[in-house]
Amino acid sequence: MSTDLATALTEGPPLVLDGGLSNQLASAGHDLSDELWSARLLAEAPEALTEAHLAYYTAGADVAITASYQATFEGFARRGIGRTEAARLLTAGVELAREAARRAKATRPLWVAASAGPYGAMLADGSEYRGRYGLTRTELERFHRPRLEVLAEAAPDILALETIPDTGEAEALVRAVRGLGVPAWLSYSIEGDHTRAGQPLEEAFALAADAEEIVAVGVNCCAPEDVPSAVETAARVTGKPVVAYPNSGETWNARTRSWDNAPTLTPAFFATGARLVGGCCRVGPATITAIARSLGRV
Repeated sequence: MSTDLATALTEGPPLVLDGGLSNQLASAGHDLSDELWSARLLAEAPEALTEAHLAYYTAGADVAITASYQATFEGFARRGIGRTEAARLLTAGVELAREAARRAKATRPLWVAASAGPYGAMLADGSEYRGRYGLTRTELERFHRPRLEVLAEAAPDILALETIPDTGEAEALVRAVRGLGVPAWLSYSIEGDHTRAGQPLEEAFALAADAEEIVAVGVNCCAPEDVPSAVETAARVTGKPVVAYPNSGETWNARTRSWDNAPTLTPAFFATGARLVGGCCRVGPATITAIARSLGRV
């Protein structure tokens, strides 16, 4: 859209982010039990992704995140997909979200965030929630840069560097987005007041404070109760707009392969002071509508 998202994050009312893309796809009957997760549908069912994005825009989201979280050249290669086709699929993710924004026919600006998940998401072994993969920052930067270049060329409104588990990978990503010409947000996966790898959040946010390309910082894929303190720390340390999109509060039981406990995401979370607020795992359109209403966006 013509309105600049980076500016909108600093001026006017808070904006609403979408909810869990995989959650919406699963609700529509799509099987995501695959190493590529939702990225598989970039090749096999692109219309399903457009419909999922549209559901969130219609629910009140101002920003939709693309299906490229787990989309990497390396991951596609394991499925026999070459680099040229992989680059096309990464670009398609942005185009599908743009198409959803057009179909929404909203009177408000709608934006697209191109997702780039952590290195561990490509491994599909749970290491994305631990970090510290045994790679150097240079190796991680070398992994992320080609994908980010393709995503930037697709002209999203912003790059979503999301669910980052440790500061080493965050530093690599801050370097990897330099010179791409597209702003980015950096969002950590956290536990309490530390990253998933155990580093203090003050230290984690500080490394992005002086990075021009990083226009917002925050947290996602975490417990709702961990958000308020993290938002305060992020704003205080960086002076930048804050992004917050936690999980529903349910917990994944690996033994039974099901979700346990009741959701703990409550309206109190919506008033954390974050400038872009939404949901991650197990958060669907109904919750996004509730967030939008609480923020006066609907």
